[in-house]
Amino acid sequence: MNPFENLYSMRRCCKHHIWLCFLLLFLFPMLLTAQTTGKLSGIVKDDGGEPLIGANILVEGATLGASTDADGFFVILNLRSGTYTIRCEYIGYQAKIIENVRISADKTTSLTIELSSETVAGEEVVVTAEKPLVEFNVTSSVASVSKEDLEQLPLQSLDEVVNLQAGVVDGHFRGGRLGEVQYQLEGVTVNNPFDNSSILELDRSVIEEVQVISGTFDAKYGQAMSGVVNTVLRSGSETFDWSAEVYSGDYYTGDSDRYPGNDSYQPIDIQSLQLTLSGPVGLPKTTFLLNGRRFLNDGYLFGTRRFVPTDSSNFEQSIFLPSGDYEEVPMNDSREYSGQFKITNRSVSRVELSYQGVLNDLERRFYSHAFRFNPDGISTQNTFSLSHGVDVTHTLSEKLFYKLSFRHNFFQRERFVYEDVFDSRYEEAGPARADANYENGAVVQGVEFGRFEQETNAGVAKLDVTWQADRLNLLEGGLEFQRSDLSFGSPGYLRFVTINGVQELLPIESDPPDFPGILNYDPIQVAGYLQDRLEWRDVVVRGGLRMEYFDARATVPSELRNPANAIAGAPQSVPVSTTVKTALAPRLGLSFPLSSSASVYASYGHFYQMPGLGNLYNNADYTVLKDLQAATARFDIRGNPDLKPEKTVQYEFGLKQALTARLGLELALFYKDIRDLLGVEFITTFNVADYARFTNVDYGSVYGFTVSLDQRRIGALSTTLDYTLQVAQGNSSDPGETASRAQAGKDPRPRDIPFNWDQRHTLNATAIYADPGNYSLSAILKIGSGQPYTPAIGSGFNADLETNSGRKSSFALLDVRAEKTFRVGGQRLNLFGRAINLLNEHFVNGFVFSETGSPDYSQFPLRDRAALINPGRFYQPRRVEVGLRIQAK
Repeated sequence: MNPFENLYSMRRCCKHHIWLCFLLLFLFPMLLTAQTTGKLSGIVKDDGGEPLIGANILVEGATLGASTDADGFFVILNLRSGTYTIRCEYIGYQAKIIENVRISADKTTSLTIELSSETVAGEEVVVTAEKPLVEFNVTSSVASVSKEDLEQLPLQSLDEVVNLQAGVVDGHFRGGRLGEVQYQLEGVTVNNPFDNSSILELDRSVIEEVQVISGTFDAKYGQAMSGVVNTVLRSGSETFDWSAEVYSGDYYTGDSDRYPGNDSYQPIDIQSLQLTLSGPVGLPKTTFLLNGRRFLNDGYLFGTRRFVPTDSSNFEQSIFLPSGDYEEVPMNDSREYSGQFKITNRSVSRVELSYQGVLNDLERRFYSHAFRFNPDGISTQNTFSLSHGVDVTHTLSEKLFYKLSFRHNFFQRERFVYEDVFDSRYEEAGPARADANYENGAVVQGVEFGRFEQETNAGVAKLDVTWQADRLNLLEGGLEFQRSDLSFGSPGYLRFVTINGVQELLPIESDPPDFPGILNYDPIQVAGYLQDRLEWRDVVVRGGLRMEYFDARATVPSELRNPANAIAGAPQSVPVSTTVKTALAPRLGLSFPLSSSASVYASYGHFYQMPGLGNLYNNADYTVLKDLQAATARFDIRGNPDLKPEKTVQYEFGLKQALTARLGLELALFYKDIRDLLGVEFITTFNVADYARFTNVDYGSVYGFTVSLDQRRIGALSTTLDYTLQVAQGNSSDPGETASRAQAGKDPRPRDIPFNWDQRHTLNATAIYADPGNYSLSAILKIGSGQPYTPAIGSGFNADLETNSGRKSSFALLDVRAEKTFRVGGQRLNLFGRAINLLNEHFVNGFVFSETGSPDYSQFPLRDRAALINPGRFYQPRRVEVGLRIQAK
């Protein structure tokens, strides 16, 4: 029996009772939280510069500490990401308390502590630490965003945080394809192997820190070619604490021509309610954190219920009989319930046990312009995801600890109009039907017949060992195992058959091979790594090696030229098992100082990743080719379970310079050589027919640079600015592009062209003007150049010019936020407001007409009359929200 079947059944029961899930999770008193940690090191000396031997360094609130050695050096491992107060004591000297010391995941925070002779017993000196402008121990481009940053900037979700970082454009990291990023929660993957996307959507209320690596990365990270996003969640506190946040708003624009249905501001069309509780649970050294959020958004794209799906029109005589109530209906709305539960126990000496669970339950609809007068006919997408598990962190000594993590990642996405394929409403409504002479081809009856379901049930086990072997070398090693139960396909089909000369709807669950139904696979992935972080003064060398192992556990035809055994006299094909895929990935990084205010770094690495497994397994039944006729071609793409990993080789060189005491500069140059990307090959059979099949054939390259400025707070003002110039090109932007070109009669041979997301120029700027505890004003400005499109001259066959040889218009987006703090009794009240897309920019690299390069104008308005009135082609308009956050302290 699958070990996760019981929990899967619980998910079925809890799908519409989400808070019951949290209640059930609360009943696990033995399960406790995960950690993602950093390192604190430094030197203690007296006011004459001599090292102090045996000075005590304590981390308040973490029960961790160390003593200095003969050189005055100390190191403290396994510090969770967060802000700490450090206390340093030595007999005969004033104790020094250093506040606001920020520890970030997988980084070393260095302190130089100087103690003065004690003149009065019990004297203490309190200072506030500040993150250095130049971090000497970083060997690639890494951005760490803390919860304090999130509270001040107009950011709400993890995706917004990620897309604000230098080199990231709409989820593409430094020119890579989507799905090339490893998303982790507390250091453990939450990627869905089906398409290599994250299974979770996280709100800022659960985040302690986000680490975004857009350059090369250490050997501990795998199954990624372009970047890593590691999110550290908030933990429970030693004293009871609570906070709540509520906000509402709406899209507000005066442009009713582009955005019909947005004529007025409805302040409750967007609603968010979030509550967080934390504190002790009554057991020794045990704390908890519970967070829940309800979010509703009616969107900005609307339809009118002029028709209902069961209406019947006379298409021959163009007689249309609407029976709807003509009510305005949201058509890109969403409903979300999400939450986090965490419980942590430190009652056993040197052992931390933890359990955490994060879940999302989402319901969304996606705008279809054709259904704007029959909105009840579009399908609804339901997504449920849960990542939960147990962690054990055991500190064997001050210099050695290990962490053992077990995760269960569950993801289910369903999309259909009615859940049951045999639902009588399908037959009553029938398929969607439109008439070109009515409202430019609007659907006037029926529903969408498309149905899809994808489910991932993955178990992950991970072991990480960290050892400070000596003062110079921090050794890390680990193993990771993941087994995934993948299922996907259509949960039933709706097709018409002719019975006694009459066409009737006949729903079926499956009828292989043409109607395969739900397909099931269970691949295995294993990885191991070993790396050394050598830190000598301010010189850092990070070297490592990672091994990847993948077994698709599937079969492929032995003879691809006769895959369905339909060619008489040709060699016969039999199913053969796929081969195990392995890869070795070396990584190397170096950072060394040029002066006390400048350093340079360089890094190099090989990065491997299996393509989204949906591309391996979908359409992988080759018996459907039994009817492939001689000297013909079939362009629907066959899956290939025997694909090998995609590969990227990255190079990066950077310079960090403190220009002044409050202004820092970073320059990073990068190059990526991308090989074995997922693409299409055409197989010629023994009877000279051709069919398309996925294989590792596409390629690309990316090069560019990023320059960043970080202005630390001067008075009330702090700012950041980064500019990225990059060129991303290759032979195709989409794995299926070659087959599409061949089907359209175009030249399918490889050529070097810009990728669809090749945004050459990107500028991000932030500004915060704040008096902490009183008020804050902040803004985010994003400016980007246009991405490519394929221009056309005239219409008809081969009217289009070279692929992606045109450029869309540039854009500028401005988001702002303002907050005022009040204190009422013992509570802190924060009244805030924010405006997203304040300038109401309507075009951000979206749809354009190929003849004009504009979303607003077409050279053939009669041909494009439906597209010209489609509001879905525009970027989301201005969004204005106001809210209140209440904190217990």
